[in-house]
Amino acid sequence: MKVVEKKRTRRDEVDEIIRAEDKWEPIGHTPMPELPDLRNWDMRLLKTYKPFYAPMCDLCCFCTYGKCDLTGDKRGACGIDISTQQARVVLLACCMGMSAHGGHARHVLHYLIEKYGRDYKINLGDQVNVEAPHIRTVLGLKPETLGDLEKAMEYVESQLIHLISSLHTGQEGSALDYESKALHASMLDHVAMEVADIAQIAGFGYPASVADTPLVGLGWGAVDRTKPVVLLIGHNPVTAIPIVDYLNANGLQDKVEVAGICCTALEVTRYSDKARVVGPLSRQLFFIRCGIADVIVTDEQCIRTDVPIEAARAGTALVATSDKVCYGLEDVSKQEADEIVSSMLNQGKQVLILEPEKAAEVAVRVALELAPKRNKVLTKPEEIPDLAKDHRLCNMCSQVCPNLLPVGDAIEAAKNGDLQPLVDVFNRCIGCGKCDQECPRHVPIIKMMQAAASWETWKIRAGRGPVMDTEIRKVGAPIVLGTIPGVIAIVGCSNFPEEIDEVAEIAEEFAKRKYIVVLSGCSAMVAGMRKDKEGKTLYEKYPPEFDAGCIINVGSCVSNAHITGAAMKIANIFATLPLRGNYEVIADYVLNRVGACGLAWGAYSQKAASIATGCNRLGIPVVVGPHSSKYRRLYMSRKEEDDWTVMDGREKKLVDTQEPSPEHLITVVESKERAIVTMAKLCIRKNDTPQGRQIKLTHYISLHKQYLGTLPDDLHLFIRRASDIPIFFKKEVMPYLEKVGWQEKPVLSLPTLVGTYPSEVPIDAVVH
Repeated sequence: MKVVEKKRTRRDEVDEIIRAEDKWEPIGHTPMPELPDLRNWDMRLLKTYKPFYAPMCDLCCFCTYGKCDLTGDKRGACGIDISTQQARVVLLACCMGMSAHGGHARHVLHYLIEKYGRDYKINLGDQVNVEAPHIRTVLGLKPETLGDLEKAMEYVESQLIHLISSLHTGQEGSALDYESKALHASMLDHVAMEVADIAQIAGFGYPASVADTPLVGLGWGAVDRTKPVVLLIGHNPVTAIPIVDYLNANGLQDKVEVAGICCTALEVTRYSDKARVVGPLSRQLFFIRCGIADVIVTDEQCIRTDVPIEAARAGTALVATSDKVCYGLEDVSKQEADEIVSSMLNQGKQVLILEPEKAAEVAVRVALELAPKRNKVLTKPEEIPDLAKDHRLCNMCSQVCPNLLPVGDAIEAAKNGDLQPLVDVFNRCIGCGKCDQECPRHVPIIKMMQAAASWETWKIRAGRGPVMDTEIRKVGAPIVLGTIPGVIAIVGCSNFPEEIDEVAEIAEEFAKRKYIVVLSGCSAMVAGMRKDKEGKTLYEKYPPEFDAGCIINVGSCVSNAHITGAAMKIANIFATLPLRGNYEVIADYVLNRVGACGLAWGAYSQKAASIATGCNRLGIPVVVGPHSSKYRRLYMSRKEEDDWTVMDGREKKLVDTQEPSPEHLITVVESKERAIVTMAKLCIRKNDTPQGRQIKLTHYISLHKQYLGTLPDDLHLFIRRASDIPIFFKKEVMPYLEKVGWQEKPVLSLPTLVGTYPSEVPIDAVVH
């Protein structure tokens, strides 16, 4: 009799990948979810937090049918309408962002696996047992080795091909389904970021299970330009780490200065406290043009595409090291180091080297040879009037400025000997260089700003990586109950609408009020670029623990996974909810019970779009700055018009809470003041105890009065019972409540969306 072999299902494959036989936690309903598996959760979110689209144009130019006019009710030749087209653009951005972090993760993994093997153990220290909350929750896998991290990346990559496929002409026709796919891509982004940073911590020996990481030099003035200077630009440390190793191995660690711009700076300072952080992305063009760097080493992401041109003008050598950023340069990876060094020194050749150790050796040797021959003369204040002598105040520079800064007026004032307006412009400048390019009289505006730039030195704490389990045990209950008013995560790029000081001001406002403040990326840098009257930066003033009134730097862009991971850990460690393949339950818990809010004040990149959208799927609201309206989509509720019904998990009945908390998932605000007030409000959760709600409303009211001058006009929506009213403001609030006809609202101890939409997850799964 012929034996029929049992058909192997996808679930069989998933069980094999995640080692289902390991019983560390029960497996939830969605291990390694496909695109449709969390679609119902997404649709439930989008029912309340409806997409708000702000198209940059009304045309679709995706295919050769176009250009198609999508104004009003018009549809394109393929049948698409303007909402669906905008949602498609959003998905494309999220896929790009996820791919950037995924490419970083894959590159680091490839390098480390080649060096140590797939069986190399992951070790995040004795204070971190829940090592990978995203991988555990999304995949259902408990990673133990680099090989396990590779499995996570293979899953991410397999999903990406389907997401990209849906972007093709004649595919998806629903804006909401494109949004669901964008949420899926962005959830995967947080998996990819987690893979990248865990691999880096394990393979490069970054700090883990430690809060008090070293303070390192920050700012232009922190770079010792009397030494040969190697400048790292980008995000990937695979070449930066070998540079430090080469210096140490050859006794050169005190003879060559290693500095970085953007996240590679944060990565290398996690490895060596001798390295320096020049500053965020917005300082890239200024620093390249000032010529302090003898050699520039680029890797990937957030690097100016004209670096070869700018480096050549500054007399700086260039080594590109990533297959994503080749610049059309000759790949000399197979040449001997001596030959490459000779061609760079004698012919001024810029090169592409894809072998990290060789790139490191070449960069250091060229810097040592080139530095003594270069004259690093900086623009002096007394030279400014002469440089500006041809200025005619046509204001072309001001008109092309993304922030509409008064560049022309500042140059005119500098021409007459007054540099202060130029200093003010520099402090608000995002470093795009458009003003310099546009000037019809070729006034060297960027060069002039060198004299206006601060050469002060600040301090930034080296990135610490994951939040420790011990910290979560301490703060889990106060966060969920509301007695710690919230977790404020300030992340992202440096496309700020105003002065960079605003980030530090926002961070300190919340730290003083005993919120937990977490920073990453360029925002972590600029938060350190401000001193108090005693000359201390935020990192020197506030403790570095994940606790009330503390400020921490988790690290680079990929370290953002530890911020969202901390919210997941609260659900797991404090509430004892299993993470394994249990995304809906964990996201529902975070949305309804973890008072956290993100701020991407200077977001500019596609990575920022995917980071924020990944937060949104997890139930974490995000506030973005005014430039972020160009992302084209927000997730916003309509307060009293929307349905705020949830399930009472204990009573198992639907309850109309009448409370818009959190009010939005992603929203744009126009000013620092509005951002602070909005973030305080977005930390309010339905799960707050009366004491916790009092604390949160105390901050919301006082911040609203401090920055906007009045009581909040929606205050009545967030007061459930009289016991929620802050004692300090009771005399002022009670007449207001009477005036607006306030009525009591239900108070729930276990609010959940599970049970309000079709799902395989039973209500009992959220009960703990």
